[in-house]
Amino acid sequence: MTKRSRYHIRPAEVASYSPANHVGTVNRRLIGLDTGAERMEVILGTLAADGGALPHAHPGMEQACYLLSGTARVEAGEDRFEMRAGEACFFPAGVPHVFTVTSPDPASLLVIYSPPYAEDPSKVTPVLPE
Repeated sequence: MTKRSRYHIRPAEVASYSPANHVGTVNRRLIGLDTGAERMEVILGTLAADGGALPHAHPGMEQACYLLSGTARVEAGEDRFEMRAGEACFFPAGVPHVFTVTSPDPASLLVIYSPPYAEDPSKVTPVLPE
């Protein structure tokens, strides 16, 4: 039997978790500090219909999302737009953002953080409604 490489990730074999400040979201950390990445983190997220991220920002951390399936409404700072599968969005460090699934079925997306987020509460700032 050959030893499996730590650089080859099978999502089904990665433990799932529900991130803070999200509703109806299940994530799997594919690449991060535990796989040896020092400057980025890649998450596979599944978001329930009407699920998503509540208003928040990540000071000192950039975030990119690539929508694999479903549709979503996105707010990033003053920008508002609709996303479809096959599209990406970017949240600059410190910019408040919201991501809400609009499709009747769950959405799936890849999320990339730089530097790694690692679900560290000190790396997120909730944004309260005005």
